[in-house]
Amino acid sequence: MALTTDVKAELVSIRNAPPTVRVAEVTAILRFAGGLHSIAGRVAVEAEVDAELLARRVARDLAEIYGVRPELAQVQSASSHDGARYAVRVIGAGETLARQTGLLDQRRRPVRGLPNRLTTGSREELAGLWRGAFLAAGSLSEPGRSAMLEVSCPTSEAAMALVGAAHRLGVAAKAREVRGMPRVVVREGEAIRSILAQMGAQKTAAAWEEMRQRREVRAGVNRLVNFDDANLRRSAQAAVAACARVERALEILGETVPDHLRLAGELRLAHRDASLDELGHHADPPLTKDAVAGRIRRLLAMADKRAQQEGVPGTESAVPAGLDV
Repeated sequence: MALTTDVKAELVSIRNAPPTVRVAEVTAILRFAGGLHSIAGRVAVEAEVDAELLARRVARDLAEIYGVRPELAQVQSASSHDGARYAVRVIGAGETLARQTGLLDQRRRPVRGLPNRLTTGSREELAGLWRGAFLAAGSLSEPGRSAMLEVSCPTSEAAMALVGAAHRLGVAAKAREVRGMPRVVVREGEAIRSILAQMGAQKTAAAWEEMRQRREVRAGVNRLVNFDDANLRRSAQAAVAACARVERALEILGETVPDHLRLAGELRLAHRDASLDELGHHADPPLTKDAVAGRIRRLLAMADKRAQQEGVPGTESAVPAGLDV
């Protein structure tokens, strides 16, 4: 929960977004944190969130964008462990707002998914859509085998729309159902870091990635301790050392690294336990084992030459103590 709180605190502090992005965000919050109700025969729009600051932000956006006057109220949470929750309600102009935000169609029918104009918008609007969905119903777990970023969805149609928005942002996400509740899940480490950064949680994305790398190194070391076979031990040591050198090489060369060498380096880091032959199959188009090995050798050699010229530590300096280079 600490990571989820950090992400939401960072996202809710974002200011001065373009109007279309604000529309995408607040629409997603209304869709994923509430919905439509009938009060005294009138359509009411309500969103229930877990932070007063977020509730006030939603109320402000609704007032500034749509000219309505929302009501704010603290509500009883379903569980004593959930903490206080806050409701943002629009009753008097609820039906007009529902139409404007796409919660109702032109025939006054509730929309089960998300407005098409949002899911086909710009990258900034798609990021705003994801930001609103996460603020409303998102969670982030710590790195590890069960690491995931998850958004609970009101309907399966909304889940599929959110998956489509993620894919347009270059992030692999999947829809699934848990105990009858549709959810959208992002599991792969780099994909989690990417969607966090694109939503605007840059600091949390960096902290999460640092935690992930530390756990991977620790897991790698633990695997080394438990290897009985000397050949497996040497292979694992070589893989850890190679990844450390490649990371340092990309850091030394920065933007000057040739694209084909960067691709080889990124493949090595993305698939740390894969053989060179397996790395070649991950490339697009596929590469031979020798081609991958050659590119990585040239990447390291170029970086070490640059490091020597600039008087900075080379790639071998990044190899953890006790491992063979």
